[in-house]
Amino acid sequence: MLDKEGIAKRIAKEVKDGYYVNLGIGIPTLVANYIPENIDVVLQSENGLLGMGPFPFEGEEDPDTINAGKQTITKLPGSAVFDSAMSFGMIRAKKVNLTILGAMEVSENGDIANWKIPGKMVKGMGGAMDLVASAENIIVAMQHVNKAGESKLLPNCTLPLTGVNCVKKIVTELAVLDVLPDGGFKLLERAPGVSVEDIKKATAGKLIVDGEVPEMLV
Repeated sequence: MLDKEGIAKRIAKEVKDGYYVNLGIGIPTLVANYIPENIDVVLQSENGLLGMGPFPFEGEEDPDTINAGKQTITKLPGSAVFDSAMSFGMIRAKKVNLTILGAMEVSENGDIANWKIPGKMVKGMGGAMDLVASAENIIVAMQHVNKAGESKLLPNCTLPLTGVNCVKKIVTELAVLDVLPDGGFKLLERAPGVSVEDIKKATAGKLIVDGEVPEMLV
C-alpha cells in the first residue's frame, strides 16, 4: 500500500498542463513536490499566493512564506501574493481548474466531510466550503480506513458535511477510484501489492469492479 508521499505522487499525475490548482492542507500539500517538470502548472494557496513551489530545503525556510496549513513553502518566479478576499474571489469565480483536498469521509454519491469531528475543538471550516461549492473538479487524498480499521468510503457520511455531490476522484493508500454520477465508487487502480479483495473489505460504500483492475504506477 502507499504512504502519504505515494498518494501525493499518484495524484500529481492527474494535474494537466495549464491548470490552476488549489492544494488543501494535509496530504494535498505534498503534491507540490511531484508536479512533472514537463508541464506548466500554477498552484494556488487560499491564504493568498499564486505560484507556489515545492517545500524548501532545511535551512532555507522563510517564516513569512506559508501555505494554508501554515507550512513554510517556496515561491516560483512570477508568483503573486494577495489578500484572502482576492484569493476567494478567484475560487468563487471558478478560476481554479482542480482542487485537491483531504477528507475524513466520502460518500458513494460524492459528499465530503473534512472539517469537523463532533466533540473536538476546531478553529472553523476554513476555505473548504468555498472550495467544494465552487470547484468543478475535486480529487480527494485520504486514508481508506481510520485508525480502528473502519472504512472512510461510506454509503453516507456520518460526520458534518462540507459539500454534497462534489467529489470526482479519490486516491487512497489502497486504490484510485472514480465517484460515478449515479453513485458508487468505481475501482480504477490498485496500489502495489494490494488485491481487489483487500479493497472490497476496506470499502463500506458501493464498490464497482469492472474487469481486470491494473496496479497503479507511482
